[in-house]
Amino acid sequence: MSTQTGWVLVVDDDPGMREALESLFKSVGLSVITCGCAAELHALRLPEGPRCLVLDVRLPGKSGLDMQEELLRRKDGTPIIFITGHGDIPMSVRAMKAGAVEFLPKPFRDQDLLDAVQLALQRDRARLEREQATQALRRLFDTLTPREKEVMAHVVEGKLNKQIAAAVGVSEITVKVHRGNVMRKMKAASLADLVRIAERLRDL
Repeated sequence: MSTQTGWVLVVDDDPGMREALESLFKSVGLSVITCGCAAELHALRLPEGPRCLVLDVRLPGKSGLDMQEELLRRKDGTPIIFITGHGDIPMSVRAMKAGAVEFLPKPFRDQDLLDAVQLALQRDRARLEREQATQALRRLFDTLTPREKEVMAHVVEGKLNKQIAAAVGVSEITVKVHRGNVMRKMKAASLADLVRIAERLRDL
């Protein structure tokens, strides 16, 4: 199978566990990459498309929880499933609060892990779709002239054409022209639509 199904990135220092997980995921059509530590994973060029991480909490060098914190700092939204034979409640709470999909103590049922992976891949597909849509909006925004961007900023604040004209130092008719260009270039059907677009652009 290809990235149409999804990638599972396994990081576990137990070779037997890595082999078992690789076999399990491949049996349901998932693509798999296995690593023994965080450094091995960082050295790889990660695949494009939906993916998730299956991390052992305790790893040589950087722990699974350390990896989670690093991904958050880098704003990498790859979903994480933790597996561990040494977990405790505070550790699981910390992982879940930081956005982990699941925290499974070893030994776990294969189906529980597969269910968690499918949920993680669904989340990542949705994340990628949102990112692609936002990038498309950014490309539209980049087609605006500096003046059109200035007018758009005033429009989404709810200002009237007369107010915008005074603020920008142009005529009302010119504001109307710029406003029309903004709506057309940003493919906004209404003022409310343009406000939503501006909010999404601010989140970039």
